[in-house]
Amino acid sequence: MKFITKLNLKNFRRFRKFSVDFDAKLNILVGDNESGKSSIIEAINLVLSGSRSKVESVGLENIFNSKTIKRFLASDKKYEALPTLFVELYFNEQNNPDLNGRNNSEGIICDGLKLEIIPNDDLSKDIQEILKQAEPVFPFEFYTIKFSTFSGEAYSGYRKFLKHILVDNSQISSEYAIKEYVKDMYGAFANSVEQNNNQNEYRKHKESFKNNILKDLNARVPDYDFSIRSNSKANLETDLTLTEDDISIENKGKGIQCFIKTEFALSRTQSNLDVILLEEPENHLSHINMKKLIRKISAASEKQIFISTHNNLISTRLNLRNSILLNSNSSIPVLLRDIDETTSKFFIKAPDNNILEFVLSKKVILVEGDAEYILMETFFNNVKKTTLELSDVHIISVDGTSFKRYLKIAEVLNIKTAVIRDNDGDYKSNCVDNFKHFEKFDFIKVFSEEDPKLSTFEISLYNENQGICDELFLPGRVKLSVLEYMLKNKAEVAFQLLDKKADSIIAPKYIKTAIKWISE
Repeated sequence: MKFITKLNLKNFRRFRKFSVDFDAKLNILVGDNESGKSSIIEAINLVLSGSRSKVESVGLENIFNSKTIKRFLASDKKYEALPTLFVELYFNEQNNPDLNGRNNSEGIICDGLKLEIIPNDDLSKDIQEILKQAEPVFPFEFYTIKFSTFSGEAYSGYRKFLKHILVDNSQISSEYAIKEYVKDMYGAFANSVEQNNNQNEYRKHKESFKNNILKDLNARVPDYDFSIRSNSKANLETDLTLTEDDISIENKGKGIQCFIKTEFALSRTQSNLDVILLEEPENHLSHINMKKLIRKISAASEKQIFISTHNNLISTRLNLRNSILLNSNSSIPVLLRDIDETTSKFFIKAPDNNILEFVLSKKVILVEGDAEYILMETFFNNVKKTTLELSDVHIISVDGTSFKRYLKIAEVLNIKTAVIRDNDGDYKSNCVDNFKHFEKFDFIKVFSEEDPKLSTFEISLYNENQGICDELFLPGRVKLSVLEYMLKNKAEVAFQLLDKKADSIIAPKYIKTAIKWISE
């Protein structure tokens, strides 16, 4: 099995410098918008395609890191300082003489491919004249695109060192994208001999149709003949489509298009593909079809799969340990395979968890109940006189027994995390000893009442807001006291307080302390 072990980027899209190691089978790229997930997929696709036209169709001005370009134009603009771009794919060792060598930025002997975009030295004088202008435009037109193996040999798309397919479901509605997908799949499953034979037979059928079927019609048309297009825009590859139950893929709904395309690429009966690139496979899928798709991905064998996603279900059900976290504020990837195996298994099994929200947050307040979650934003606004969003703070409600699972991830990702929990009558055991492992991290802290009599959030809330609570909940009470009513109707009480007393409600002291700490 051939696979990609590593990717190195320089000045590609948002990455000035970037490197990441890959798993041999499954790699899940998780990140927020503009974090670079699609850029990594695109970089792999461009190098494996060996296609200059694909690079040119994207546009060099769109591929180069914009900050690098601006920095150069703001400098003294020396020719020798012109920025360059490269994408390197390192392969597992096959000792292929066509691939093996030191033609890479690390100078190590291994198999691999490289895309470079560099100034064309033959046009150096022209470039220098442009750079001398008062307000020069960056000379993208004078750059050259080079594809080479690590052995130093040039290559093109005619030779596939790793066969791959890109399934871009973010562009599912594009007619062009569907045609390109069908063409790529045809190229992956039909060898060159089959393609030539098929093309020849297709041309014969066209010629036969013109000579036989159109013969009588053309005899009646003066000066002109009807014929069949035979140029590059009207050939076998452009006319091919994929069908299911005799219905063409472009006539299916968007969700079914997504499922068919991904399922076909993942087909276990096919061994023609080495690498599958899946761009946002969750697009347009129902929850049930999403689960079906996850099973298909899990069952795929003898293929290396790259998935970019925003979806909780995909990132956790396919094994959190195969996730690569990207954040728009950083160009350093975090490999979630570094977390312990029990934590990984928990998030794979746990239903409706918020792991994706957590790993993409700068600061997090973890609470253990609906009532705390409902009121926490109001508490924050009242204490800090600002919003959660402006403070980069996110609130997540988790089951109290799951706190340490999230903190294990915070430990790896350096996410500032405040845990707000009940002491359940024993502060030392439940809130100190239970979290002893995390004391060494200054970005993780547990907040709770220390008094065992204040065992739950509702008791603390009532103590701080007795007048408000009596006003709202005492009328009509016969058997239950106000506090007893609050303990038996936690979520409803929180909703009533939020709806009617949001501006005047006071946060318990331990929650105020947590809010001030997380905001620092």
